[in-house]
Amino acid sequence: MLAYRDGDSRAFESLYTRHKAPLYRYLVRQCREPAVAEELFQDVWMNLIRARTRYEVQARFTTYLYRMAHNRLIDHYRRGRSGVPLSYDDDPDDPLMERIAGPDAMQPDVQTDRARDVQRLLALLAELPEAQREAFLLREEAGLTLEQIAEATGVPPETTKSRLRYAVAKLRQGMETGD
Repeated sequence: MLAYRDGDSRAFESLYTRHKAPLYRYLVRQCREPAVAEELFQDVWMNLIRARTRYEVQARFTTYLYRMAHNRLIDHYRRGRSGVPLSYDDDPDDPLMERIAGPDAMQPDVQTDRARDVQRLLALLAELPEAQREAFLLREEAGLTLEQIAEATGVPPETTKSRLRYAVAKLRQGMETGD
């Protein structure tokens, strides 16, 4: 980002290529509407372009980018019918996504089971409260740490930890029961 700030347009291409897929997945899973997610996605990148000359390193670039995305989502929620996500209070150390991947991935029965698990996980993600889903997606899609998620979303680290704990518990329970 520093290179882009200083006028290297190829640096932007590198940033965009590296972050476009996880950022888009985060947005589409957060707002659940591909057309809206695409608009928000474009807005985040345009905001990044506009803010380029003012960029100062205060955190990792990923934290900066997802903070911009979070702010854009908040603007979207404020304008929409669903309102701003609620806050939740309660360390998920068990990566849920590992359940879906495995060494026998090429076996047809495993592929069928995995596809069913993926669809179930996506349905469960959509059912999570927005604040919990956001914390989970920032961790899984963007690879942010608890501290980075807290910084990106503007909440205390303990709140972030609680949101992740609740999200993972709900997802785990839903995957185990099939409900």
